[in-house]
Formats: sequence, C-alpha cells, structure tokens
Amino acid sequence: MVSRVIPVDPFDLVVFGATGDLANRKILPGLYRRFFSGQIPEGARIIGAARTEMDTAAFRAHARAAIDEHVGAGKRNAAQIEAFLNILEYVPIDAMGEGGWNELKALVRPQMINAFYFSVAPALFGPLAERLHAFGIATSQARIVVEKPFGRDLASAKVLNTTLAEHFDETQIYRIDHYLGKETVQNLMAVRFANILFEPLWNAQFVDHVQITVAETVGVGGRGSYYDKSGAMRDMVQNHLMQLLCLIAMEPPYHFDPDAVRDEKLKVIRALQPVSAADIVRGQYLAHRSDDGKGHQPGYLEDAENPDSRTESYIALRVHVANWRWKGTPFYLRTGKRLRARTSEIAITFKEPPHSIFDEADETWRENVLVIRLQPNEGMNLKMMIKEPGPGGMRLVQVPLDMSFAEALGEDGADIPDAYERLIMDVIRGNQTLFMRGDEVEAAWAWTDPIIEGWTARGDRPQGYDAGSSGPEDALMLMHRDGRRWREIRE
Repeated sequence: MVSRVIPVDPFDLVVFGATGDLANRKILPGLYRRFFSGQIPEGARIIGAARTEMDTAAFRAHARAAIDEHVGAGKRNAAQIEAFLNILEYVPIDAMGEGGWNELKALVRPQMINAFYFSVAPALFGPLAERLHAFGIATSQARIVVEKPFGRDLASAKVLNTTLAEHFDETQIYRIDHYLGKETVQNLMAVRFANILFEPLWNAQFVDHVQITVAETVGVGGRGSYYDKSGAMRDMVQNHLMQLLCLIAMEPPYHFDPDAVRDEKLKVIRALQPVSAADIVRGQYLAHRSDDGKGHQPGYLEDAENPDSRTESYIALRVHVANWRWKGTPFYLRTGKRLRARTSEIAITFKEPPHSIFDEADETWRENVLVIRLQPNEGMNLKMMIKEPGPGGMRLVQVPLDMSFAEALGEDGADIPDAYERLIMDVIRGNQTLFMRGDEVEAAWAWTDPIIEGWTARGDRPQGYDAGSSGPEDALMLMHRDGRRWREIRE
C-alpha cells in the first residue's frame, strides 16, 4: 500500500520564533520532509521571524543544520535540501516593538494563503496578533497557529482567548496539540466510525474500563524551573490526555467536520465528573545512584532546583464520564517522567463473557483488550482468547492480532508523517478538525482547576517513586482496590 501525497495550494508561512528549539526540532525539519514528499508546491515560501539578528543566508544555514540533525539520512537529498532552503526567507523582528514589521509586510503576499505560526511564549501571542493587524499584514483570511500552554488556569485561558479574538475570528485560530496529529489517534476515529465491528460494543455494557498512559523516561532537567510552575496535570492531563479521552468517549459526529467533531468532544469534557482526592495519585521521581556508586541521576527536587517543591512529575487519576454511554465505566489516566519506558497507549478492556462454556478450573480468564499504540511503533493490537494448539483438551490462551503500521502498510505506506507535518498542512488547507476550539480549552480548565485547587488547599505532597519504575505505589492501589491492574509500562 502506497500513501498518497496531496499537494496544498501555494502559501506564505511565517514562523515566529524560527530560531527557537521547537522550530529547530520539529517545524523546519517537518516542513522539509513535506517538501521532500512533494506536498509543498512551487511558489510557496517559509519566512522565519525572530529577535535573533541574522540575514536570510544565515537562517538558511541554521535550517540546514536542523535538517542534518533531525531528518533521517534516507531523506537528506542534497538537491532537495538546496531547493527547500531557497524558499526560506528571514526577518529579524521585535515582537513587543516596531522593528522588522514593515520588512515582514513587504515579504508576505496577501494574494496567497497566509499562515502565522506563533512558536513563542504565550505572553507574546497578544503583541504578535496586535501588530499583524496594526501593520496590515494579516487579512481576514489569514490563519494563526498557537502552541500550548493555552493558559495555566481557566482565568488566564479566558484572557488569552479574548486577546486573540480581538484580532482574529475563531475560524482563523488553530490551537495546536501535536497528539491529535498522530496517525494512530486519527485511526482511532476510523476504527470506531468506519467499521461496524467496534462501535456497537463501545459503551458501558461491554467495556470494563479504559486506560490511557503517556510514560516518559526523561526527567525535567534543563527545563525544571519552567516545569515546576506547571506539573504533570497542567503539562499533560489538561491537554494531551484530555484530548485522547475525548476521542475515546465522544459520540459519533454527524459528519467528519471540524465543528461537528469538536462539538462532541466538548460534550465529553462537560460530562466529566469532579474527581475526589481518593481518586488522585501524585508523585515525584527520586534521585538514583547506580549499583557501582559512580553514576547519579538527580531527583525531581534537584532538577527543579526547588527542595520544597510540591509539583508532581507523575499523576494518575480515575475519571468517570457522566452520560448514558459510559455510566459506571472508569477511565484511568496516568502520565509521568523518568518511568520505566517511553510509551503512549490507549487500552480498551472489554468485559468477560457473561457465561463461559469452558472448564475454567485451571485457567485464568483474560479479557479482550484493544490497544492503540501512539508511540513507539504506532499501531493497534487486539488481544483475543483462542484454543492453545495441540491435543489434550480445550486449553485457552490469549493471543494478539497485531497491526504495526510499519509492517501492515509496507515500506512505502509506513512513511508516516510526523504529527507537526500533518497539522501544519491542515492549517494551510484550512481544516480545523484536529485543532482545539476556544470553548473546548476553557471547559478543560474548568474541570482541571478544582482538582489542582483541592490538593493545593490540602497541602498534599507528591509521593516519591524510583526512577525507572512504573510510578508511585499508591497508583497501583488506585487500580487494585477496583480489582484491576495497570498494564505494564514497556516499549
């Protein structure tokens, strides 16, 4: 199976913060890969804008270094790189002042599709939006892309939305969450709504529980002071895990249309029940010293440079969706730093059959489980019970029906674009389906804020957990008291 590449119309894409880390790791390499695949048409231009003083030649050299570092050797074609670099321009700009804006206006062609990527701190979103209009650069057809965090609570999210709305219509604002650009996340919607197989079973009558796990092996070193003001709840649960929960729990939209999909996601967020203190586990990873005593990995408190920090690097929650479809079915969410393996997955565990015709005296019954792997090795896995081969009676064994995209789609079809690549191309197309709407962001904060305020008022301290483990012991008990257990964290 060969994946199809559908070119977009010519465009001008302005990347504010073009010399920053995100642009270096994701945006510029991703745009090159789309160019290499033939998706970026002749006549398109990418304009870098940042406070760094450099000319276009220096910016092209910067982009070449980013491509060399972050693009695989199989796509680093000298002629293609040179052609891509030739569509790059650069303007030094003062986001808070007047410098560079007239030069940017001279470069942006109003007759083209115009998109402006705000790869900058949220404090600069307002000034950038204001100056794009003040200097007559952004038209009524322009699109802006804003990175998370979308505020740090409901009040700040409302201020941010109001600021952007002063200069841009909601249809022009693309709030990007790269998890929604992952191939497997979109395939989740296809599996649910393009097949009759699962949707009739996708409810509390047949689903025992759902687990959503996003585990990381890295700590917060290098960004500890920033992370300490955020924590796992704000950094991951309020956006990434919330979006995955919505796609699992949402009702079928009337059409695969941006507002239809986002309307159904919003209903899920508004149906989330408040979470009690007993259904929350928070943790901080501890320092680790190797057995020979020579190697040392700092703990969270050391990485955060705050010995009295009460910010969580791990959180697990039991969540309920108060509607007819999911009444009584728990959703278990967990995410953390410095865990055993880097993995992101959604596991839908179905209930046992109401009656077994088999002799289970010597068997441990296992449920059917549909596992959607987001990383690494994107794909899906359905665990089923079958007869173990061989004579000697009916012995049951659980086996996987495994679909790795890399294996199922073949060498050509497995060339899966990075999430940022897909989402930026969706911006150029004007498709907002995979981007969050303002009311969706505010609803998520309205649910999250009381949880954070609760543990702050109680003075709760996160529980320590060993680096390289599966998280705090209390997280295991969160499942065990329900007669369930977490899936093993492994790549």
